[in-house]
Amino acid sequence: MTDPRESVHKRRPTMGRVPNVTRADAVAAVRNPLAFIAERWTPAPRTVQRAALSALVMSVIIVVTGGAVRLTGSGLGCPTWPKCTDDSLTATSAMGVHGAIEFGNRMLTYVLCAAVGWAIIAARSQKPYRRSLTRLGWTQFWIVMSNAVLGGIVVLVGLNPYTVAAHFVATSALIAVATVMWQRTREGDAPPRPLVGKAVRQLVWFLVAAAVLLILVGTVVTGAGPHAGDSREVERMPVDWETVAKVHAVLAWIVVTLTFALWFVLKAVDAPKGPPGRTRELFLILLAQGVIGYVQYFTDLPEPLVGLHMLGSALMWIWVLRVALSLRERSEEVAGVPGPAAEATLTKA
Repeated sequence: MTDPRESVHKRRPTMGRVPNVTRADAVAAVRNPLAFIAERWTPAPRTVQRAALSALVMSVIIVVTGGAVRLTGSGLGCPTWPKCTDDSLTATSAMGVHGAIEFGNRMLTYVLCAAVGWAIIAARSQKPYRRSLTRLGWTQFWIVMSNAVLGGIVVLVGLNPYTVAAHFVATSALIAVATVMWQRTREGDAPPRPLVGKAVRQLVWFLVAAAVLLILVGTVVTGAGPHAGDSREVERMPVDWETVAKVHAVLAWIVVTLTFALWFVLKAVDAPKGPPGRTRELFLILLAQGVIGYVQYFTDLPEPLVGLHMLGSALMWIWVLRVALSLRERSEEVAGVPGPAAEATLTKA
């Protein structure tokens, strides 16, 4: 007779086997993890867009938290780099709130790296493969790495105002690349087709140039102003702060005037709704930024308003770029480029 236990054993359903990871797969994952992931995952277009947006949002957050470090006098809360102190990698309780703020801002750099890394992985895994999109992600990565080193130099030279200005300019460059990547995730790879005439495009390039100059002069205002970044005596730029602030205000009015003129011209030439909409949004941001700027100037630069002004500066720069990018369109059809794996297959064939 058949053992009943044996019959039960034979009828018992077997669990699905977990596929074995071959040695070749492990080697491939180590040698080129991005290609390994891309071969096994295809993100939805919305996922790629959100990944690019997360990198942009984190680049703005870094601007705000960096401003908080300076405005709270915590710039040298961690007096050395890459460690927080000579004996500790992290901030200690003895360093107080300034150490916690500075070290917290350093930790946010890792969050920014994660966001940029997520954008790179999503872009690399998109099908068909878009080399230009992936390159924009890697450009952000190298800007972040370079700016992290520059931030360490800022600490090591005792918050020298010129290095602080360079640190902020590099972050503005990061925001620019992140904005372009976010836009490129929502359009195809066909050659750009202008939506407006050459004269209008030239006006927008004047607007972009004026915005860049506004940001650069803003760094001088910061470098010469009273918020040095630390409670101790810190070197300042040898220029009259109020004079530079007035120049900054004049440049702001130039940007506002160019924006209003652009909106008027776009309405006159009956442009598609995209460019006038972006221009109107920029105009409102500039008005809010101007109000904050004048209030902070006449109230002796209270820290909360200065921080809000820094946020407004980042948003202004993003929308200037959005205006410029709205003047052209790319086909919805993505002219994909074969990925490295596909290229190898084609070569063998």
